[in-house]
Amino acid sequence: MAYTLDMASDLEPRIAEDGIQEVPLTRARALLTRLIEQVREDGLVSALTVRGRRRAYLVTPGAFETAQSDRRMIEAFHFVAGERPQPATTQEFLEQMAVKLTEIEERDAARAKRFADYEPD
Repeated sequence: MAYTLDMASDLEPRIAEDGIQEVPLTRARALLTRLIEQVREDGLVSALTVRGRRRAYLVTPGAFETAQSDRRMIEAFHFVAGERPQPATTQEFLEQMAVKLTEIEERDAARAKRFADYEPD
C-alpha cells in the first residue's frame, strides 16, 4: 500500500462532531501532558483511538465521579422499576431506590477496596 498525506493526518488529534478530541493511541504518549492540561483547564475530553475506534477517554475526576454516580442511580432505578409487585406509591418507589442505591454503592466500594488491596504474586 502506498503512503499518502492522508495517512499522516490520521495520526493527529482532531475534534469529532460530538466535540470530543480523538487522539490515536500511537500519538497519545507524546501528547499526554498536553491532553491532561486540556481536559483539566479547558474541559476538552479526549478519546484515545486505535484504528479510528475509541478505546478509552481522558476526563476530569469530577466528570468520572458524576458518570459513576449517574450509572449507580440508573442501575437502582432499573432494578426497582423491574420489581414485581411494583411499589404502590412514589414514596415507596423512592425508598426502595434509596435502599438499592446504598447496596450498589457498598458493592462498588468493596470492588474498589479489592482492587486497591491487590498485590500481584
